[in-house]
Amino acid sequence: MSEELGRHTASPKGGPIRLLIADDEHLIRSALEALLGLEPDIEVVAGTDNGASAAELAIELQPDICLLDLEMPQADGIEAAERIAAKVPTARVIIVTRHARPGVLRRALAAKIAGFVPKSTPAGDLANVIRDVAAGKRYIDPEIAAAALTAERSPLTDRELDVLRATRTSSSVQEIADALFLSAGTVRNYLSAAMTKLGASNRYDAAEHAWQQGWI
Repeated sequence: MSEELGRHTASPKGGPIRLLIADDEHLIRSALEALLGLEPDIEVVAGTDNGASAAELAIELQPDICLLDLEMPQADGIEAAERIAAKVPTARVIIVTRHARPGVLRRALAAKIAGFVPKSTPAGDLANVIRDVAAGKRYIDPEIAAAALTAERSPLTDRELDVLRATRTSSSVQEIADALFLSAGTVRNYLSAAMTKLGASNRYDAAEHAWQQGWI
């Protein structure tokens, strides 16, 4: 859903487009760094394997574009994008993903993502998306956009989503409570409400459903 992609776009700061790449799959990240680094108007300034360090590097290096994998440890691409937007508002984020789960695009757009593309995108096309986004435009892969239009909308509140998100990494209600600064009783209430809305028999099934839909 982009306008025609340009051939060469300079950084808003002058010079080549400064690009940060984050992907926990080393082979893919190395390939992207090598291929995109060959483009005459793109400079790869850093690469990393997790969302937390991506945000830290963005704050330090002030890149024009951050190319972030959706699924990464410590912070996923969208969480990293939110951190980057808060600290480096001039940096624009493109999310790449192998599995575009329904609903993820809505999360991405809410986080003001400027681009969303599948990992199957050829390097040359991805370079053009980077140029397009650096020029101030937005690019969403048409197939991902079409899937998002037919995706089930989340019936859950933000807090219910928070406890389900924490369920995926915490083994007990008390751990979830500690992570979210809530009481264990409050967490149980949110989990019960989420399970009822989703028709899930336990919190793990509810969290899995929410993850599959791209709500968390």
